[in-house]
Amino acid sequence: MASVPALVPAEHTSDHVLVVPRPADDGVGPSHDLPGLAAAWFDDVRWLSEPSTAAPARPAGGARFHGVRAAARPAAGVLRLGEEHRATGPFPLDADAAAALGCAHPAEAWALGRADGALDVRGGRPAVHDDRGGIARAFAAALPVGEELRLVGWAVAVARRTSGLLLADGRQVLRPDPGASVDLSVRPARPVPAGELLEVVRAVVATATLAAVPGGPGHRVLARTAYDGDLVVTQEAAGGLPRALETRSWPDGAPATVVRLEWRPQDPYELQVSDPSGLHVIARDRARALLARVATLLLGRAGGAVLDDAGFEVTARELELRRASPTPGSRAWV
Repeated sequence: MASVPALVPAEHTSDHVLVVPRPADDGVGPSHDLPGLAAAWFDDVRWLSEPSTAAPARPAGGARFHGVRAAARPAAGVLRLGEEHRATGPFPLDADAAAALGCAHPAEAWALGRADGALDVRGGRPAVHDDRGGIARAFAAALPVGEELRLVGWAVAVARRTSGLLLADGRQVLRPDPGASVDLSVRPARPVPAGELLEVVRAVVATATLAAVPGGPGHRVLARTAYDGDLVVTQEAAGGLPRALETRSWPDGAPATVVRLEWRPQDPYELQVSDPSGLHVIARDRARALLARVATLLLGRAGGAVLDDAGFEVTARELELRRASPTPGSRAWV
């Protein structure tokens, strides 16, 4: 394991360190735009100082090197995350440091901490059962609270989305599984009638049926499978736009409805653990691909935008990657 001083400067070694692989030149894969990802969770996201490609060069010392300029080094920026915290970076990782972390190269590190340089006040020992991201395990002695808990939750969500990792307090490795992000929500440009929603879901799972929505208006389609659990697709009235879509242009006005695409496995408890069983993962991969197909069909019919379960916008290319069959010929067991 690479030491933290090899990833970030010494003054940031007690921070949470987020390591994000840089995307390939062809743009394949999810967005790695950290300010954009931060804006999906925090209200006040802005550069306090922007990163520069290179710091001003200065002459090397000694007569022998008179007039020779030292190699330029990039200067890190400081990105404000809400009212209390900031992200400092990026700090490029060389191939050896990335390999030691088991991370794809090239990659970069960001130091996450309080904007005022103080330490966050922690709560007591965690008393939670749902620990899909491993946060309770990483902070077994004292759980972050308030805005620090939001910061850590966001960092875990970014690590899951980008196949990266988080060093909690600069030490405890959290490497969330990207495949654990299954559920989606679609903000359609127009409402989707119940019959049309049923038609869309039946194009993916032929046995889907209309079902009642408990305690409210809207309509729901239920697709039961024998081994992979249930797919539940529900359209209901939308509240305000999520942060990730607030700056998006809506020619016909903001969507009035939201379509939620959810997977309910046979054993719901396995959704709460960071290391589920192999059978759960196989079913999860199939459900992930099926829900991506439903979302793609909905976009084709009604337009709009798609968000993942962490509130990040999902592009058409990302849906295509989700739709890719986990194994040749895989399909839902109905």
